[in-house]
Amino acid sequence: MQLVHKSKPIVPHDRLIRLPEVMSIIGAKKSTVYSLINDGKFPKPIKYSERLCVWPETVILQWVQDRINESAETP
Repeated sequence: MQLVHKSKPIVPHDRLIRLPEVMSIIGAKKSTVYSLINDGKFPKPIKYSERLCVWPETVILQWVQDRINESAETP
């Protein structure tokens, strides 16, 4: 029995999300997010201004879906 959803996330339009929402979506803390970025395992943010970084929501949702798909492929 497979419980993993294989389709791409459906978002009617993209929006830019800040770090607290990214952390909430992926279930990780700030240090983990930046560690994954430094290791090349997480999408880099867009530098929106001098002190603000954001991510496209669809990119984060796709990253989550890819992790789900990878775990479904592992026996």
